[in-house]
Amino acid sequence: MTQHFTASTLRGLTLDSAGPAQKEALEAARKQVGFIPNMYANMANVPGVLTTYLHGYAAFRQHSGLTPAEQEVVFLAISQQNGCHYCMAAHSMIADKVSGVPVPVLAAIRADEPIPDRRLQALYRFARELVKTAGKPSQATADAFLAAGYSETAALNIILAAAVKTLSNYTNHMFATEVDAQFAGYRLS
Repeated sequence: MTQHFTASTLRGLTLDSAGPAQKEALEAARKQVGFIPNMYANMANVPGVLTTYLHGYAAFRQHSGLTPAEQEVVFLAISQQNGCHYCMAAHSMIADKVSGVPVPVLAAIRADEPIPDRRLQALYRFARELVKTAGKPSQATADAFLAAGYSETAALNIILAAAVKTLSNYTNHMFATEVDAQFAGYRLS
């Protein structure tokens, strides 16, 4: 396996070690989730990365038209495709404890097996293929997505989710981000 680039000089920031713009971004993050996750501490090295992530994440959550469970399926599909263990753990916890993803659906996603819900399977497959193909899912996958009752507007919202997850997944790869204690019980083995 080829070793990938990881940050060697950058470290996660704290409110005490952050500069003014970084501190402002970290404070905004803490207000959103109640603590500063390791991923946010890393992203804050470039405040625009963290603030763009927070803005896009909130926009997707508030305006995508997808249910919280569907949103988690999208985030998990993208994070799984990108191989982000941190986001898989974090979104698995949110899926289980907050967003109401059915246990068999979450188990199937985590095991990379077919989802036992046709509609969520179409959503998952579309989101994952969108990322895998750099925004060019097959017509068959798109047709199944649309036939499951999703719209082209939902597809555009999934592009927003992919942009947000690209920021987080790639940052986590660069920093080899340690999974926070809050999500540790959902690490993939």
